[in-house]
Amino acid sequence: MDILSIILTVAGLCLFETITSIDNAIINAEVLSTMSEKARHWFLVWGLLFAVFVVRGVLPWLIVWMSTPALGPVGALTATFSSDPLVVSAIGKSAPILLIGGGTFLVFLFFHWLFLEEKEFGIGGERYIATKGVWFFAIVSILLAALVWVALGKNPMMAFGAVLGSTAFFIVHGFRQNAEVQERKMVSGELSDISKIFYLEIIDATFSIDGVLGAFAFTMAVPLIIIGNGIGALIVREITVRNVDSIRNYRFLKNGAMYSIFCLGIIMILDSFGFEIPGFVSPVITFGVVGFFLFRSIRAGPPSGTA
Repeated sequence: MDILSIILTVAGLCLFETITSIDNAIINAEVLSTMSEKARHWFLVWGLLFAVFVVRGVLPWLIVWMSTPALGPVGALTATFSSDPLVVSAIGKSAPILLIGGGTFLVFLFFHWLFLEEKEFGIGGERYIATKGVWFFAIVSILLAALVWVALGKNPMMAFGAVLGSTAFFIVHGFRQNAEVQERKMVSGELSDISKIFYLEIIDATFSIDGVLGAFAFTMAVPLIIIGNGIGALIVREITVRNVDSIRNYRFLKNGAMYSIFCLGIIMILDSFGFEIPGFVSPVITFGVVGFFLFRSIRAGPPSGTA
């Protein structure tokens, strides 16, 4: 990769991590407001180290290592920068499995938001689709069946990867639903500060899954993922401390995040089936989609009651 490609990739990763973590920042800010100064400082300092180096650092490395065990722990970290034909071949064989799994997860995530979650309606059709929530389960089931059927003809392990992606979605979704219940308890003061810190770390880990899996649509290079997602995590912490109310005023940023997730999921699935997607496409789409919804947010003004 040349230096321009690296910069574009890291910038795209940073933006994607930031916008997909907006909900996390809002939850963190609300819970932190109920905690003591010492507990807030501990979470913002040591919790940040955990979020950046453990969750967003170890997780992508583990994913690459587990998908290609023959690389070993060091090889999983440096594989995409290696010119060794054996390493290149190993990555080439395992990448489709990883990509279809991550793509399935992201597409399921988008459809769940589109059909079932409360939202600001940013473009035409969203309001109508939100009234047809029961179709979410039919659509993702048919999509999974189609992906598995096509993947079986190419590589049975790709079919297994798609199933793993759907399984990961429903597991993570279950954790998030529980996190919403725990958030209400934390804000109401029913838990100790230590319990709140513990749950905030769990919530942060579940919300980071989107950014980590989506990162593979940008690059398979683990060091670049760590840098881009790490910078994004730093920005999210800054938003948590200083600007969470301002972020809420941009009512359609969540829409931008979800449409970016959908586009990246489609790119990963197409890439897994051998379609050659240029490396610049993912960051350009992310900047374009987020920019569009940011512009829509500025034009529309803050949601009623938050001005």
